[in-house]
Amino acid sequence: MMKSYVHVYTGEGKGKTTASLGLAIRAAGAGHKVFLAQFIKGGRYSELNALKRFDDLITVEQFGLGRFINGEPAQSDIAAARNGLEKMKEIVSSGAYNLVILDEANIALHYHLFSVEKLIELIDCRAGETELVITGRYADPQILEKADLVTEMNAIKHYFKEGVRARVGIEK
Repeated sequence: MMKSYVHVYTGEGKGKTTASLGLAIRAAGAGHKVFLAQFIKGGRYSELNALKRFDDLITVEQFGLGRFINGEPAQSDIAAARNGLEKMKEIVSSGAYNLVILDEANIALHYHLFSVEKLIELIDCRAGETELVITGRYADPQILEKADLVTEMNAIKHYFKEGVRARVGIEK
């Protein structure tokens, strides 16, 4: 039995979701089954179009309503995230997937869409061979403590500050 690990990709810099998608493609290339759960996000992103090419190995589900949360989240945002986390608890514990990615779960936690205790329960219930990746800024210290691998993306320079909007195929 191969040991599995918990990864956290966090920080202010660009590339957290991109890194997790690279890992998903690598896993699919090895014949592993992958589940990508996107919190906060809803709608179409270019990466989802690309992942359709691997739909026999990569499953994608969004548990966000497709809007940026600024301030207090709506009850519908909270319900979508909590329902998603409950579903992901079943997925993670099932052993049906070799790699599970909780994209933007750190942000969902930061905005109190669910509790750190609930996310830790999910981490603790994962099947023995299920690798788990949690992405998003503002990773909670308790999640960092549970992780086996933590990567922090640092923002040193970004053209967004010069007014460049997100471009299809590069940032969205």
